[in-house]
Amino acid sequence: MGSRHCPVGHELAAGVVACRLCGVATITEVVASACPELAVEQVTAAVKATITSSAVARDLVAALADGPGVLAGGAPPVVGRLVAELRSRGSVLAVPACAHCGRTAKSLIRVGVIGLCGRCRAHQLAEACSRCGRVRVVTARAEKGAALCFACAPRPQRTCGRCGRVGPIAARACGAEPDICNSCFRSPVATCGTCGRDKPCSFVAAGRPVCASCSPRALSVCAHCTKLRPACARWPEGPVCEPCYRAALSRRGTCEACRQDRRLVSPPGVDARRCADCAGVAPLARCADCGIEDRGYRHGRCVRCALAERAAALLGGPRPELAAIYDAIVATAQPYSAHNWLRSAAGAAILGRIASGSLPLTHEALDAQAHPKAAGFLRQLLVANEVLVARDDALVALESWVTNQLNHITDAKRRQMLRSYARWRVLRRARMRAESTPQLRTPTAHAKVYLAAAISFTAWLDQRGVELGECAQGDIDIWSTEGGPSAHEAVDFLDWAAGRKHIAKLVLSDRQRQPGPAMDADTRWAIVDRLLHDSHLDLTDRVAGCLVLLYAQQLSRIVALTVDQVTVAADGVHLCLGISPTIIPEPLGAMLVDLAVNGRPYTGVGSPAHSPWLFPGLHPGRPLHPSGLGQRLRRLGIPTMAARRAALMQLAGQIPAAVLAEILHLSPTTAVRWVAAAGGDWNTYAAQIARTR
Repeated sequence: MGSRHCPVGHELAAGVVACRLCGVATITEVVASACPELAVEQVTAAVKATITSSAVARDLVAALADGPGVLAGGAPPVVGRLVAELRSRGSVLAVPACAHCGRTAKSLIRVGVIGLCGRCRAHQLAEACSRCGRVRVVTARAEKGAALCFACAPRPQRTCGRCGRVGPIAARACGAEPDICNSCFRSPVATCGTCGRDKPCSFVAAGRPVCASCSPRALSVCAHCTKLRPACARWPEGPVCEPCYRAALSRRGTCEACRQDRRLVSPPGVDARRCADCAGVAPLARCADCGIEDRGYRHGRCVRCALAERAAALLGGPRPELAAIYDAIVATAQPYSAHNWLRSAAGAAILGRIASGSLPLTHEALDAQAHPKAAGFLRQLLVANEVLVARDDALVALESWVTNQLNHITDAKRRQMLRSYARWRVLRRARMRAESTPQLRTPTAHAKVYLAAAISFTAWLDQRGVELGECAQGDIDIWSTEGGPSAHEAVDFLDWAAGRKHIAKLVLSDRQRQPGPAMDADTRWAIVDRLLHDSHLDLTDRVAGCLVLLYAQQLSRIVALTVDQVTVAADGVHLCLGISPTIIPEPLGAMLVDLAVNGRPYTGVGSPAHSPWLFPGLHPGRPLHPSGLGQRLRRLGIPTMAARRAALMQLAGQIPAAVLAEILHLSPTTAVRWVAAAGGDWNTYAAQIARTR
């Protein structure tokens, strides 16, 4: 067979269709017209350096068929390489850049007469995803060519090099590192550029680390509630927000087809009546340990199984004496809160030290911790589950406070006298009260006020240069005017000092008690009406507010109420506030029964399953604190002291003092004073007491 030649006469190699030399000539002619600043030899050298094969020559000829203006766009990539060669030889052509984002050093795709980088071209060709409906870059195609975005496109599944399970791979094998699945992958720890904390972050290699909490989340219309929220999952019906996702995973009932207690998924939403098997759809999620249909929380386990694993890791087995703590933590009503506590709370770290044996299981060891609040919470957890013997924490705190106050007194003689007063008067009286009348919390406020007043009074005498034994009635009168609001509280110290012959018997005038304001009747009844009928309010606040506004109960007594004090009889609901039970009318009676039976929706980590308190608090085995309950009521517009005064004034004007004292657990003196203030007649009070006793 003879040799083949192009129309110009150049010999063609075997299998070559286009003449490479003719292509060089054609390209050189077009480029020379666009680069008059270069000599023909320079242009020819640049073209020859770019054309490495006949295919490249063919592509370059095709690209320049539209004229020299293509060189300004820098696309396709072969044109970009030619422009780079020309610029290296002195051409003034612009650096090829994406016409949309302006980035250089990127291979460009020709779109008309402009060039776009691959990312901008992909966004230009974005379509509506056939699953989630959002217009996004097309990552894959489903059957019949339907577009799929990155989030919806199925990813290839391989065996994870850590857990051994087959699933989507988050990090490909590299060197000695194997493939890592989504469950085992952990982002590198770096300092987040937004919050500044050291946390697992994304985009670390790019130099702009951002943690999961600070990462912006795209909003989508939830397929269940139709609200614009971040998508937690993408199901066949569309994106699903976090509240609807959790509700769907917890929506259990009897399947209408198989009659089994299963998670109901079809039709999607609150009207679901069939399980996944009967509906012919894949189960949403199953726990790898217990097999329950529930949301995976950690390593394919549900939140309960993951909590059991984390608690066992902290407690080391657990130890036999801490088995009750392990059971209480695993059975916590709010498992997500229990996870947070085990992961980051200082109390959990102290518990881990106790479990490892490095810290003894004693009150004294907990008192020595650097985080007293965390140690106090752990103490209540241990006491509530009968791992640690209970003690009077209020009395211990009072003793510590007394020691601290006395240590700040520099005068040795004065400190010795005040120490005797604190030991034999203040602390002795507090201990006797704790032993004789056990209460939820031993009252210590008055003890602190008396000692503080004694310290202030003796310091005032020192400033005046008066010894305690030389103090006269005139000094006491001056102190009553200069000592401030708590000046009268020094009367207890004066009484003790006179009994010990340190001072003569002196009289400190009583302070004038000014009654505080009471809530007006219209406001009071408007709040009562809201509490009784607004079901959107927390049941705890509704019941506690009504007990203040209608029955004049103190917050300290409300939080001390137990479930046993609420009884249901034939004539209605009874609540024992004093000596005898009181009938509670509806709808407050039904609210009390609901609170006693179902309890508060949230209690602390490790709280016993059955609490005796009507108002259980966040500390295990303990009720709400009065100050915390007061803050909750103030947020509802209920000033507790003014509301209680208004209720007492109304009750004192309607019922005798004997009955008032009995049903509200008031002292006789207090009941008489309120009846008198309300304009009632209490002359027959003694006879009424005699008849009722």
